[in-house]
Amino acid sequence: MYQRQKVVPLAEGRILEIGIGSGLNFPFYDTSKVECIWGVDPSEIVRKKASKRASDSRLVFEFLESSGNGISLESNSIDTVLVTYTLCTIPDVVQALGEMQRVLMPTGKLVFCEHGLAPDEDVRRWQNRLNPIWKRFGGGCHLNRPIPELIEQGGFKINTMETMYIPGWKPACFNYWGTATQK
Repeated sequence: MYQRQKVVPLAEGRILEIGIGSGLNFPFYDTSKVECIWGVDPSEIVRKKASKRASDSRLVFEFLESSGNGISLESNSIDTVLVTYTLCTIPDVVQALGEMQRVLMPTGKLVFCEHGLAPDEDVRRWQNRLNPIWKRFGGGCHLNRPIPELIEQGGFKINTMETMYIPGWKPACFNYWGTATQK
């Protein structure tokens, strides 16, 4: 939650949250900077949980029945795309990032907070060994995705990025967070 608290307030204007889940980011939005939030999640069950949580909020939400690989919004219609702990589970993450870029206004930004490939060889070795099993039991989550490379392959230029191990089991706890804009 501490990582979410760092990045979610950076989202502003018309926001698309990819992998909105049950709404864990809702308390961290800066209500003075938010016009509307569109939420995408492939799971109807968690979208319903998010919808219930959204009804208790002062923010305006709309939930989309689409996935990151096919966003049902017009091109150049979003000020901020927010992804938190989502890029690890999207099957074709580069295609999904391309969709995020498509809906983002030319002056817009991608705000991200993700776990992924660690810089330490010993930890990376464990991530690579465990990944085939982990993704089967972890809802498709990949331990070892090279987040900065994927963001750039998706058509973005990273403007700011910080990294660190957050507390916990090292193979799942190397975090990347920051902002990116269209190339």
